[in-house]
Amino acid sequence: MTSTLRPPPPASPRTPAVASPAPRSPRQGRTWRQALRRDWQLYSLAVLPLLFFLIFRYLPMLGNIIAFRRFKPGGSIFGEYWVGLRYFRMFLSDPTFWEVFTNTLALGALTLLFCFPLPIVLALLLNEVRARRFKRFVQSVSYLPHFLSIVIVAAMVMQLTSIEGTANQIVSLFGGDPVAFLQQPEWFRSIYVSSEVWQTVGWGTILYLAALTTIDEDLYEAARIDGAGRLRQTWHITLPGIRPTMMTLLILNIGSFLAVGFEKILLLYNPLTYPTADVISTYLFRMGFQSSNFSYAAAIGLFEAVIGLILVLSANVISRRTLGTSLW
Repeated sequence: MTSTLRPPPPASPRTPAVASPAPRSPRQGRTWRQALRRDWQLYSLAVLPLLFFLIFRYLPMLGNIIAFRRFKPGGSIFGEYWVGLRYFRMFLSDPTFWEVFTNTLALGALTLLFCFPLPIVLALLLNEVRARRFKRFVQSVSYLPHFLSIVIVAAMVMQLTSIEGTANQIVSLFGGDPVAFLQQPEWFRSIYVSSEVWQTVGWGTILYLAALTTIDEDLYEAARIDGAGRLRQTWHITLPGIRPTMMTLLILNIGSFLAVGFEKILLLYNPLTYPTADVISTYLFRMGFQSSNFSYAAAIGLFEAVIGLILVLSANVISRRTLGTSLW
């Protein structure tokens, strides 16, 4: 019996496959009313924070109009009549303003120089500690000053630096004469920056310790296999891993560069230390509330806010173009 080979059937033209529409996400096409109706419990949580910022942050901005208008106590809250840039020209030609502006730059630069890198160093050191009890103890001790009131911190600084305080007792042990530290202009910046470091460095490590936990441990294992020591691992793995957090906090610190701690300076300074302690915020306070020159004070405050905005925008652009990390 012979088998006959049949030729394969001619290939029929294949009809092009019609792509089925992609499944539609349930959130696509949903209007904001439908989203609000469905998730109103979540949106209700944002009501109080939004009201807070609206009442205490945005509505007070309307008061900046008196920087361009003549304001008299008891009159209209938006000023009596338009004066243009008169008050801006006044403080730009005021030598006292430029003195306090220089003091603000000096204190801001010293605060940024010490209070920004020290939390990073402390976080790196704590990350190397393997004794959990000792690590928690150091964290608790370093966090505690942040929760103290500014008034308490200022009182402690006054007690420590008084004529009979701890600092002068140490000076006396080495045969020196007691020094009235808070009455000497040359000592004020050192005292202020030291108190800021003591109060803020421990609290600043929280974000960096959280960022350190996100670094992949396999990177450290690979580095150890390649023979890298702890310093090289820190330089090539740890610091690049927390760089976004570092740049974000640096931009925020630069934005508050001119807003040097008003409350602490107001509690610590006195007329004898004005040459180095008087800053824009304290000068603004004296002009507005002690001299009742509210329009002049509003002009100074608006100038300070504009400079801070320029610093934030500039730092954000530089960070985005050089490191690829920015706030927005």
